[in-house]
Amino acid sequence: MKTQLNILLGGLGLFALQGCKVPQAEQAVRPNVIYVFPDQYRNQAMEFWGQEGFREKVNFRNDPVHTPRLNDFARESVVLTSAMSNCPLSSPHRGSLLTGMYPNKSGIPLNCNASRPISSLREDAVCVSDVFCNAGYDCAYFGKLHADFPTPNDPEHPGQYVEERVPAWDAYTPKERRHGFNYWYSYGTFDEHKNPHYWDTEGRRHDPHEWSPLHESGKVVSYLKNEGNVRDPKKPFFIMVGMNPPHSPYRSLNDCMEEDFNLYKDQPLDSLLVRPNADSKMPKAESVRYYFASVTGVDRAFGQILDALKELGLDKNTIVVFASDHGETMCSQHTEDPKNSPYSESMNVPFLVRFPDKITPRVDDLMLSSPDIMPTLLGLAGLADSIPAEVQGRNYAPLFFDEKADIVRPTGALYIQNLDGEKDAEGMVCSYFPSSRGFKSARYTLALYIDRENHKLVKSLLFDDEKDPYQMTNLALEENQEVVKDLCAEMGRVLKEIDDPWYKDGILKDMIPY
Repeated sequence: MKTQLNILLGGLGLFALQGCKVPQAEQAVRPNVIYVFPDQYRNQAMEFWGQEGFREKVNFRNDPVHTPRLNDFARESVVLTSAMSNCPLSSPHRGSLLTGMYPNKSGIPLNCNASRPISSLREDAVCVSDVFCNAGYDCAYFGKLHADFPTPNDPEHPGQYVEERVPAWDAYTPKERRHGFNYWYSYGTFDEHKNPHYWDTEGRRHDPHEWSPLHESGKVVSYLKNEGNVRDPKKPFFIMVGMNPPHSPYRSLNDCMEEDFNLYKDQPLDSLLVRPNADSKMPKAESVRYYFASVTGVDRAFGQILDALKELGLDKNTIVVFASDHGETMCSQHTEDPKNSPYSESMNVPFLVRFPDKITPRVDDLMLSSPDIMPTLLGLAGLADSIPAEVQGRNYAPLFFDEKADIVRPTGALYIQNLDGEKDAEGMVCSYFPSSRGFKSARYTLALYIDRENHKLVKSLLFDDEKDPYQMTNLALEENQEVVKDLCAEMGRVLKEIDDPWYKDGILKDMIPY
């Protein structure tokens, strides 16, 4: 996990003092990197999974969505079938994405809001953007961040939160907490898709009254064209684009573009909710039209970024990644919760990487975990030696360049669910409760749930994902003891490796050999 030099952090500190500058000679034609990650976008919601060259690689039926740009992009990319969001919630995943650490180390074990001061991106963490900045990159962030504890720091109204809701969820990120991003056009979290707002690099608020993914793609295109001299054209760039849709709400035309909704509006619900574990009678079922409309709109916005890269001649030397922070159950498993579960609709996320002439397009079953993304991005850009020693994820870049690379592939992915823990006299959350841990292997999914008082097992989920790809039969633990034993051994090894609370407190140690 940690093949990096221990002296790196000191070096990063030196570069930081120099304003994220390195000698020009050391910048040697680095590739540009663009990482686009719409929120709540499940892996199944991509049309190409039903097309030749892809459908035989998975054991699920794709959603009947229209994603023409992603269809083409997939044929130019390494496409992962089994990328997993380990803690499938917005903020915890973003913490792992930025730091390469699991939620217990990134500072973000829970979704960020003003009642959870214990959940906020660590200011002392060396983030992926810090490393790119210190390597001489111009770094830009667009869209939803949702990784900061909201404080009363509204730049236009000092001493107030940026919203009136209690607790506040939205947040303004001041310059000192932007981790190397020198260009900023972002917000915390705000769910009015056609009425978004953003704070720019100088803290000025913008209210564009435009569907947010299309507005953000337009801003990215403007940045690429360097309109207004917003970046140094002599530097490579690192861009992150956190689109909010297809995240909820998905209830009306206020949430998506009408031209996209028209593709789905007249189709029967059972022709849209094609997964056999989906219940088209649930009150939420009508939302699928708006969710799929948002998926198609995101596809178009992503395409605009790709078009700009090609038009500007930047496509050949730019690594482009399309991913998401977690999925969406959308009436599967009879749950109203779209995420925060070990179900494949929640954990399994898109992960496509295009690097023309450097990686050969193919489909791969690499089970990439959230903390692996940060070191893998750095590895893809040739910065493997700059991966911070504190990073818990692994650099799987060699497998993108060569599927037969001498790299040990992961045997599975950890599942993590945390809930609010104790509260202080003011009602502020001062700890988190590690309610569930599990392990997803190539064949099985296991999740164990404990009670708050005694940390005893109160619920379990066990699925044979090979025989039961839609996870419709919860297998009894006692009837599958050898399978459970092997999965618990794998889970225990990883929990110990990352110093998880279950390992530290010996939770279910009669089942899990730490």
